Amino acid sequence: MDFIHIENIIIEVEWKNIKNIHLTVYPPDARVHISAPKSMSIHAVKLFAIDKLGWIKSKIKLVSDRPRQSKREYVSGENHYFKGVRYRLNVVVHNSQPKVELKGTQFINLYVKENASVEKKKDVINQWYRNELRKLLPELISKWEGKLNVKADSWDIKQMKTKWGSCNIKTKKILFNLELIKKPVHCIEYVVVHELSHLIERLHNDKFTSILDNNLPNWRTIKEELNNFIASEYE
Repeated sequence: MDFIHIENIIIEVEWKNIKNIHLTVYPPDARVHISAPKSMSIHAVKLFAIDKLGWIKSKIKLVSDRPRQSKREYVSGENHYFKGVRYRLNVVVHNSQPKVELKGTQFINLYVKENASVEKKKDVINQWYRNELRKLLPELISKWEGKLNVKADSWDIKQMKTKWGSCNIKTKKILFNLELIKKPVHCIEYVVVHELSHLIERLHNDKFTSILDNNLPNWRTIKEELNNFIASEYE
């Protein structure tokens, strides 16, 4: 990993076996990252970054200005998101197996033992989130495997800090970020389409874009909505 400095911005440069250069600004701290072909010189990368400086600054501002949740304490009254809807957490003392239930469209009831630690409450909530996402994904994956005429060999759910999903082309395994279950369902569907499309085209090039354009014409709007949705402590 190398680093270049432009004005007061530090940009990390990662060299990869790729054809095209890629620029990304990651939440939550607006980290600027460039993936560059190994054949490209550091000077050429710096010139590229200078040319994109206006975009970089606007993206840094966008990421920095995003509304974000404070660190979760898992106490009654906190806001928690599920499928794009904001719920109030209601912690209920419960001496049996811990569990989570939705109560109408306003509350998430978290049943735990008295004096349960923050970490325990977090684990129970996250396991519920994981189970709910695991229920939701199969239908979406099957739908888009059919539409795209591809087949993933396997998929799983993982907590990720910088990606909504990833696709290993060799193993045909897809990973989905656990945080997706907090987002609207159409945003989750976009990530499914995006990752399955990598089974057709590995790179984010014109061919890849055309696949999304042909199958999910409003994907850019959905992507923007997903990336601007209220950030959690993980993002």
